[in-house]
Amino acid sequence: MSASSPRLEREFETLTVMVELHCLSAHGTAAPPCPDCRSLLDYARARLDRCPFGADKPTCAKCPIHCYRPAERELVRRIMRFSGPRMLWRHPLLALLHVLDGLREPPKKRPKPG
Repeated sequence: MSASSPRLEREFETLTVMVELHCLSAHGTAAPPCPDCRSLLDYARARLDRCPFGADKPTCAKCPIHCYRPAERELVRRIMRFSGPRMLWRHPLLALLHVLDGLREPPKKRPKPG
């Protein structure tokens, strides 16, 4: 990621693991992610790189700005619903940190560009 914080890098790592878990199950790829899932991860990386909140960004579910297009937002929601419970067994630390990130209060308003 370009010029990102450790928190945003961890958020992208968590999403990557979730997408790979989903891809392995849904698409049966031997080495996930498949091209469609890779495209989704590239899209998510671009969105994170441009997030106006930077390191103060809340989880996407609590964010006052929904920067994903509706189709991608719904797909990520489905992937997280599938992968979330599996993360507890396969990547418990990432799962715990994601839950803790979800407890962060969302910013009250959009930061000014600058």
